[in-house]
Amino acid sequence: MTELVVTLDLDGVTNKASLMDRCARALELPDWFGHNWDALADSLGDHTVWPEGAVERGLLIVVRHWQPYAKVRPDEWEIAEEVFSQATERTEALTVALALGGSS
Repeated sequence: MTELVVTLDLDGVTNKASLMDRCARALELPDWFGHNWDALADSLGDHTVWPEGAVERGLLIVVRHWQPYAKVRPDEWEIAEEVFSQATERTEALTVALALGGSS
């Protein structure tokens, strides 16, 4: 069985608030999601809030169009990368991949 793939498209994202909104939508996070770094880290590690079928199959999050956000908000992007990295280290069933194409 292959991993469940979720695309996190950051096209047009220019700040942390819009990044958190995109994460909440793409990952189908619950209404009580706190829209902050700690809440994102907690959600990535909490199988109970993952999309249906992801726990059994594994979850691959493909982050697209991240380069403009990383350029405009390098400090925020550094934190986002750290959150994704730590989540994948703690959660074997989770993979986060940065798509290198499609930055225009």
